[in-house]
Amino acid sequence: MQYRDFGRTGWKVSEIGFGGWQIGGAWGAVDDDASVRTLLHAFERGINFVDTAELYGAGHSETVIGRALKQWRGPKIYVATKAQPTVWPNPSDNAPAFRARFPAWHLRENVENSLKRLGVERLDLFQLHTWGPTGHLELDWLETLNALRAEGKIDQIGVSLRDNQADEGVDLARLGLVASEQVIFNMFEQHPRERLFPAAQSTNTAIIARVPLDSGALVGHWTPDSYAHWQEGSQQHQMFRGERFGETLKRVEALKAEVGAQYATLAEAAMRYVLSHQAVSVLIPGMKTPQEVDMNIAYSDGGLLPEALIERLKNHAWTRNFYV
Repeated sequence: MQYRDFGRTGWKVSEIGFGGWQIGGAWGAVDDDASVRTLLHAFERGINFVDTAELYGAGHSETVIGRALKQWRGPKIYVATKAQPTVWPNPSDNAPAFRARFPAWHLRENVENSLKRLGVERLDLFQLHTWGPTGHLELDWLETLNALRAEGKIDQIGVSLRDNQADEGVDLARLGLVASEQVIFNMFEQHPRERLFPAAQSTNTAIIARVPLDSGALVGHWTPDSYAHWQEGSQQHQMFRGERFGETLKRVEALKAEVGAQYATLAEAAMRYVLSHQAVSVLIPGMKTPQEVDMNIAYSDGGLLPEALIERLKNHAWTRNFYV
């Protein structure tokens, strides 16, 4: 396992982290005992960064992670969690008001609940589970979180940017107001490379890259019949509904043709694509089995995509919003 600096925090984190959304239950039925075993397997193989949220199964993901932490006897595991806003901004609103979406009472309640579910005395990284273009100007949230830092209940502060809205985090990164920003970054969603990543590098703000495998699409295992076998109501079934599945599959096949001469699987190329940008501190694919853990960490060997291939992949950039 390769390790990277987590921005200016002084942490050394595994460049492959553990995305905890899937073990919350939103992606279909889960076995909590199996999830704990998978987490412990990940820790044993060198993963020391886990990302979760209150949203993931109404705290269920945090509870399961807390069980694994209680059993773990090895080196430090950094856990990042998130508080959702009192009201989610409309995905189609390009300028949502930010003030009062994270009032003091709400943040304090979320911190206390996360501490309890995770079974820890301090949260390593506490993130706002959405952001907006004026968040760096409307700073009521930051006052509360800094007070919680002073009280010893959280260590570092981060934000999770809205889907496909990487530029909303540029000013925040330039000002260096938080330790980290989480953003969608993969072979389809390449936009963060343009403005967000340079801004983050200018202040040594850590980048957490989420959905590096595009919620499973970039694993490369889909067939035309895959959608019919997904559990109705699951996150994946909802996200790729209608024409989205067919369009995504078509673009996946084009990517396979692009990378097939150099990489045995699309998943390998997809993971190495994200790892190849120096701004990225950690990427957080979802993992439900030890086999998936082993598949993902196999790519943490220092091997990066050739620049010529990264340049060709610009032709495959594609932004779409799953929630409108």
